[in-house]
Formats: sequence, structure tokens, C-alpha cells
Amino acid sequence: MRVVMASLAEKTNFLSLVPVAWALRAAGHEVRVASQPALEPVVGDTGLPFVPVGRDHGFWRHLTARSSFDGLRGGVPLFSAYGSGRERSWGEELEDYRQVVTWWWRMVNDPMLDDLVAFCREWRPDLVVWEPITFSGAIAAQACGAAHVRHPWGADVFGAVRARFLGRMAERPGAEREDPLAAWLGARAARYGVEYSETLVHGQATVEQVPASLRVPTPDDLTYLPMRYVPYNGRAVVPHWLRTPPERPRVGLCLGTSTAAWLGRFGVDVPMVLEGLADLDAEVVATLPAREQAKLTAVPDNTRLVEYVPLHALAPTCDAMITHGGTGTVLTGLAHGVPQLVSPRPTFDESLLASSVAALGAALVLDADRVSPEAVAAGVSTLLDDPRHTRAAHALRHDITAMPTPADLARTLTDLADRR
Repeated sequence: MRVVMASLAEKTNFLSLVPVAWALRAAGHEVRVASQPALEPVVGDTGLPFVPVGRDHGFWRHLTARSSFDGLRGGVPLFSAYGSGRERSWGEELEDYRQVVTWWWRMVNDPMLDDLVAFCREWRPDLVVWEPITFSGAIAAQACGAAHVRHPWGADVFGAVRARFLGRMAERPGAEREDPLAAWLGARAARYGVEYSETLVHGQATVEQVPASLRVPTPDDLTYLPMRYVPYNGRAVVPHWLRTPPERPRVGLCLGTSTAAWLGRFGVDVPMVLEGLADLDAEVVATLPAREQAKLTAVPDNTRLVEYVPLHALAPTCDAMITHGGTGTVLTGLAHGVPQLVSPRPTFDESLLASSVAALGAALVLDADRVSPEAVAAGVSTLLDDPRHTRAAHALRHDITAMPTPADLARTLTDLADRR
């Protein structure tokens, strides 16, 4: 079987596809990663074959130029408000949808669409697996007759938000109904003789990497294919010090890399966090890029600064973690049963994920605007001293481990493609 893994050129988005891509290769299938040229070094480090398609997108350049949008504080329209309980008018929600389609989804897909369709028509894959923003993967699959599956990096907030939008639109009089996503996707699909349907939005099936307890409400007619979350952080070397068990409780400080790399800052005050941890009887491992380390005027004696360490190797050695609420970071911690103090930035679904994990007892939530040395010290001390949080994290680890492996999913995907 031939398989295309389609992703826009964003490292974090692509890395979530790697475990299933390698499971498919290990099962004997031909796999190609198709993305914009900028992703070539990242794909090359995974050992997967790479096919550059189209030209690089300008999303981050456009985003940082928008004075009205703060990537760490403002949040992504539609998504950052989901689950917050805030009521929004139909006009506000429609305008949010217009913005997301225009300055995000269209901007990252249009530069690669024509070339991706051409490649798929030439190579004739049996299956296309696409990360949830790469709608061009769905169009290319249907243009060449392949089966296609959507692969979110966490809970299917995309499906939940889409269902809410369509429900609200159906309540409006006909003259007030507008669907920016269907209009854009329909126009692009028509170029290749593909008729618009919601399959272009949701895929013929959706990979579900989170346990049932962390799922969000989505339409009953969507088909979900469960797969255990397998942490993958890219090419990495495990340092010698990480192979030695710590003598004191270890606390990992992991605030993400992608958004901070583009926007030039973290969502929390790192010196303040380190100050709060300074008096704890614990070893703190803070993963900070060199430029962030250079900003520190003081480093507590109990803190080890590292530019990078593979999180899947660090997490199993930790008794607690401090995280920003990113899906990969939170799920990596949970996959190893580590309770977390989460200070979510309200960018996408971080606040929703943090509150969901906290509701199960495996995390405490500290609002980014309320971070103080005292609050950090209190939160981490509670995680270390109260075994209920560790037990809750272990329960979630059990739920994750009980899910089908990427190898199991590879067999399911093979059956799906065969039926197609």
C-alpha cells in the first residue's frame, strides 16, 4: 500500500504523525511525507522519505505583523473561547470563522495545494493521512481516489467547533447563513473535479489519541480510530546525567518551544517560576533555549538548565512537571503518569486541556496572569506531597496504555484503504 502523510510546514504539527508513519513503514507499506520545502530538515531527521510540494507559507510572518493579535494572550478566534462558557453572538462567531479561514487555513494550504494534488495523481497513493489543518490533503486524496484520514494532535477540538458552528448556522434564517470554510474548500476542490462535502473537513475517519476521559463532544456520525499517544520529540540524544536516578524529587519545567520560537517569548515569567522553586527540596530541570537562559540574572542552586532534552526521556524521571498546557507536553507527561502544574496560555485549546486534566485530579491549573513565586511553590509542593495527584496521573497513564498501538492502527488503516 502507498501512503502519503500530508502536513503543512510546522514541526509540531508534523511530529504527531511520525509514530503512525513508522508503524505503516514497519508493516511493509510505502510512505511519503508531503509538505512545504521548509519542513525538509525536520522530516529528514525522522528517516522518512520527503516530497516537497508547493512553496512555504507566510503564516507566522503575517501573524507577528498583526498588531491586533497577540499569539500568547489574544488566542485563536473560535478555538481559545471553546469550553470557556463565554456566550458569543452569531455575528461574532461568524467573523471569527472568516478570520480563521482567511489568515490561517487558507494561508497555509493554498501555497501547497496544486503541487500536492499533482503529486498524488502521479504517485497514486491508496491512503492519505493529514494533520487537521492540512485540508489540502483531503482534496488531494479525493482528487486521486485515495482513502483519507484526519490525524488531530490531541482532542478533536476542530470537530467540536465545527459542529457548534454548523448548529448555530442552521438556526439562522437562510439569508443570514454563511459558511466561510465550505465556500473556500468548495472553490478549491472544484478545480480538481471534487465536490464539496464535510468529508473534506473531517476525513473519512479521525485518529483519536486522547483517552475517552479527555475527549470533547463531537458529532455522533464521525468515525474515530483510537490510538495510544506515543511521545515523539524528534531526533535526540539522551544525556548521561538523565540515565542516573535523581537523589531528590525531580521537577521538569517544560514550557513548549514552537510558539515561543516564533513569537520570541514564553507565556509565563520564567525567572519568577524558578524563584518559586528555589527553596524546594527538589531537583529542577528547566528546558530553556540558550537565548532564554541568557535573560536569567540568577539561577537557583537546585536548578539544572538545559537547552533541550527529549521530553519522553525526561518525563519518566520526574515526580512533577510544570507545563504550558500544550497537547504534546501534557500528554507526554500523562503517558508516564506525571502530575502537572499547568499554566496555560489561552492560544488554542491549552486552557481546555488543562481544566480537563485538573478535573480528573492529575493537574493543578495556575492562570498565567497569577503566576508568582509563592503560587508556584505552593502548587508544586502540593503535587509532590499529596499522593492523590500522582494516583490520578497513573490512572490516566493506564487509560492511555490500554488504547490500540500505532501498529494496531496501521492494520486498521490498511483495512480502510482496502475497502476504499
